[in-house]
Amino acid sequence: MTLAIISAINILTKPLGEASVQDAQSSPQEALLAVLRANTAILQEQLQKESSFQEVRRLREEEVAAADWFSSNTEDATWQFVQECLLLLLTLARHLSVELERFRQTPAPSAAKQRTPEMAPPLPPDVLSVNQQKTLGAALQFVVSLGLCPYLAPGVGVSLGRRSAFGSIVEKLVRSGTVPAVGRRLLATTKVLLQLAELSSLATLVYTRHLGDVMAALCQLGYQPNQAERGGTEEEKIQELSAEERQTCKEALGGLLGKVYQPIVIKELLILQGGPKQSGARGSSNGSSSTAALGSAPPWLRRLCGQLLSERLMQPNGVQAVVRAILEGGTGGESDWRKCDGVARILVTCPQRSASADTYYRQVCHQIVDLLHFRDKLTAQQFQRVATRAVLFMVQEKPSFAQQYLVTPLLTPLHRCTTASNEGHFQAAVEEWELTRCVNDVYKIWVVGNSPSPCLLKALQQVLPVIFTLFCFTKQNVSHLRAPCQEILLWYLSHIETLAALSALRQLAGLQGDKNEVAADFHFSPGSDGGARLGSKESCSEEDDALYEKLSGEQWRLECLMQLLAELKDSDLPGDFFLDLLQELASWAAAADEEKKDEQELDVSAMTLLEVEQQLLGPAARQGQRLALLQVLAVMVECVQHTVLLRKTSQVVGFMVSLLQRACVGLDPANGQNRGNPVESQTLSMGMGIVATILSGSQLSAEDYSSMARLLPPLEMLSQKHPEVVIQELASNLRAIIATHGAYWPESLTDIAQPSRNPETTAMNNSVSFGKKQTTQTETSDSQTSPHSSPPDSNSPSNTRIRHPATSGRSAAAGPPTKPFSDWLLEACDPDVPTRAFALRVLTQMMRKENPEAVQAQEKVLMLFLENLEHEDSFIYLSAIQGLSALADSHPERILARLLKDFQHGPSLPTSNKEHSLETRLKVGEVLMRASRAMGELAPHLGRPLVSVFLQGTRDPDQSVRASSLSNLGELCQRLDYALGTMAQELSSCLTALIKTEKEAEVRRAAVHVITLLLRGLSEKTTQVLSDVLLDLYRALKWVVRSDPDDVAVLHAQLALEELDDIMKRFIFPEQKLEKKIVVLP
Repeated sequence: MTLAIISAINILTKPLGEASVQDAQSSPQEALLAVLRANTAILQEQLQKESSFQEVRRLREEEVAAADWFSSNTEDATWQFVQECLLLLLTLARHLSVELERFRQTPAPSAAKQRTPEMAPPLPPDVLSVNQQKTLGAALQFVVSLGLCPYLAPGVGVSLGRRSAFGSIVEKLVRSGTVPAVGRRLLATTKVLLQLAELSSLATLVYTRHLGDVMAALCQLGYQPNQAERGGTEEEKIQELSAEERQTCKEALGGLLGKVYQPIVIKELLILQGGPKQSGARGSSNGSSSTAALGSAPPWLRRLCGQLLSERLMQPNGVQAVVRAILEGGTGGESDWRKCDGVARILVTCPQRSASADTYYRQVCHQIVDLLHFRDKLTAQQFQRVATRAVLFMVQEKPSFAQQYLVTPLLTPLHRCTTASNEGHFQAAVEEWELTRCVNDVYKIWVVGNSPSPCLLKALQQVLPVIFTLFCFTKQNVSHLRAPCQEILLWYLSHIETLAALSALRQLAGLQGDKNEVAADFHFSPGSDGGARLGSKESCSEEDDALYEKLSGEQWRLECLMQLLAELKDSDLPGDFFLDLLQELASWAAAADEEKKDEQELDVSAMTLLEVEQQLLGPAARQGQRLALLQVLAVMVECVQHTVLLRKTSQVVGFMVSLLQRACVGLDPANGQNRGNPVESQTLSMGMGIVATILSGSQLSAEDYSSMARLLPPLEMLSQKHPEVVIQELASNLRAIIATHGAYWPESLTDIAQPSRNPETTAMNNSVSFGKKQTTQTETSDSQTSPHSSPPDSNSPSNTRIRHPATSGRSAAAGPPTKPFSDWLLEACDPDVPTRAFALRVLTQMMRKENPEAVQAQEKVLMLFLENLEHEDSFIYLSAIQGLSALADSHPERILARLLKDFQHGPSLPTSNKEHSLETRLKVGEVLMRASRAMGELAPHLGRPLVSVFLQGTRDPDQSVRASSLSNLGELCQRLDYALGTMAQELSSCLTALIKTEKEAEVRRAAVHVITLLLRGLSEKTTQVLSDVLLDLYRALKWVVRSDPDDVAVLHAQLALEELDDIMKRFIFPEQKLEKKIVVLP
């Protein structure tokens, strides 16, 4: 039966052959009309003649009898065609409903016919094939195109002419003649479509393609003003819908909007609402743009769609539905970002028909915040953009509602951290997911949104201590909250005003109360997902432990704060905070003298006990604040680089102002306080050198001089009251330069500013770096402590040049040696250690460069080095060792013979101290080791005598000499290569005997290490050079691993075995190389 009904529908919708259409093809409208009439006639004929259509004809006649809208004597071919389509669709729907009801009432199959897991369940009768769905889709398209869209009022929905070329043909065909009873025909078509949609299989076909048209029809039928109100004709007024019919259409529209997926409903409502008023359908010649394609809707429809959209928006999850309707299917491009801003603007604007703004924002704001919590990547980006922009728009335009319904709920978990209580001991005050979500939301809105409005800054300021505490906790652990917390703190410090930022830094550093801190007896602990949770902490039973925990926590907070400041590399805030602390330090230094005077004048006898207690506790509290300030300054100087602290000249000037003010505080001419204090004087000298360096800059602007004007009062006071004359004159000269903006420059300041005027020593711009300050400070200090400087003369204008001799002396000493060779020989015998060591190093350089005088007197140089080799000062004998190794490198035969003799028998000089013979032999061993390393390819030629001596040294009574001999033997053997072949047996016997019989662990370690160096030096040649003794060496190493009690010797043996293992692997499995060889055939 279903197939028969579908076949009948197919007869109506199939196109005729070309020959049938050619006769009537005078115009597209006439051709279409001819096809519709022909298909209708064919269907009527088939229903009357074909026996297979008897049941279809019966059901159709029943539907005709029940349809009050059917007209059999209509002359409109298009409406006649639509009627036939509607009747067949109703017939199909009725048949499928009956079959589906019968299917549901069919009893379950018997136990013998139970379905197996492999069997598919039986299909219900309303399931249609793909071809059947295609046929029904074509019929529905004809119904909507010919029986619904042409009867919509202008501006209601998208007209057929804007959809396709076929739509424009249909539109012209229907409107070419007079159409009676437009509303009745539209009502009939809409009712039939709604009846079809009651069946789920047909509802999918109707709503997926024609939802917007059905909604447009229901809006027109239910809400369009009556013809009586619009002044229509008498016949039109008779054809008007009744109030009951209009109410039915309104209820149908409400039900339809409630059961369809809301983003689709919102999208269709936006289309129905039309484009801007000025872009009407006729106002645009091309239909390419979206606004021109929509056209302008009637006022009543615009108001209706606005009301329906507002209702959708204020429903649960309405905000999400609106956002999905507009942004779904986007790619994240620039147009999508503009859409996000537009959607955010829509969400922030309260609808006119809303009961109250408070009700609207109460329902919408929490949904806006929920948009931040999506996990899908593309969706999350778009939703986050909408939510962020909506919050920022609302903060700017509706600050009171934003504070009440957005900012406060969003920051609630952080506020709870400050007001937590111990009511639930086994439950966290703030759970991990709450804290994580809150921090991420703050990061997205404040940092990513990046709109520093006063409302947002004030709200963030209230929870800033909690975020900083959380940041300090994350720095101690691995947590994903560390980065967002750091970015939030840096964003706040970068966008807040300077005074507020300094106040916040003081609070975070513990210098300004503990407002809005984490509640007492609570702390953050690690969460299970890498976050943090707030819970109660266990109190320490021991007072010492509690004190240590408190102090270490404060120190850690300061270090974390300094790390934050170090990140602000392009900001002046670290320097401003540093200068602010220094200014407070200077003010406290001035207040300390007044407090001492008050304590001396205090009369305790006239006070009560409470007043006395307050007077005693007050200084203690102030002293604690001063200690905290000093701690902050100490950590700041230690952790933050000077290039971050003092970026600009004005900040350096501010630093000097605080320094000079502190120096002025202690000046008291009455009692001569601070007179002769070297630390204070040195600090002032360095500070004035810094000021002179700044003034010597080539490009100082008027702003720089205006900032230096703050230095004038303290400089004047120092020039009048400081006890040292040099400081007074320096201060006076600097004050004169600053006051005249550099027009006056005394000669006495030339040396101080010399480092900055020398192009060879400085390459700096206007910003003063600490490298320049360090140089100036050092030279100033040298000028005051140099033994060559003359006492200052107050009457001499050049009394600040006293540093010049010392400076020139250093520069001369740093240059190349210009003295004659005989003078260096004399200085090598000087009792002064630095002079002798420097002379020995100069002689070593001469021997390496083969100075003619040094080469001619090499015997004297050798004796000089040997004598200094016995010196007890390491600076001297190390210089002698370097000299002897240089001699052995340039004249190896004679020098090595003498050194080997001394290594075997001790020092041979007449003046040698026999008691220190062992130490001298070890020093000679060091010389021989360096000589062995320097031999290079000459080792096989020069190394044989050394091997004999070192082998003999392994039998020395002293263990240190034995170890030294083995060490030298290892260094030499790894360079002998094939020359070891004749000595391999002797060497193996010696090493094996030492490994197994030596009692001293140090000597055994050296013997094993010789084997390691031997294998490492020979590498791939091992199997050729040591083929006869390799097995003995391997067994000796294995014996050490198994039996030696010394762990270090075992470690050396394992390293040697690893070397041997690598060598044998390369020998057995050589590396495969792809090489091209050219062979010349004979």
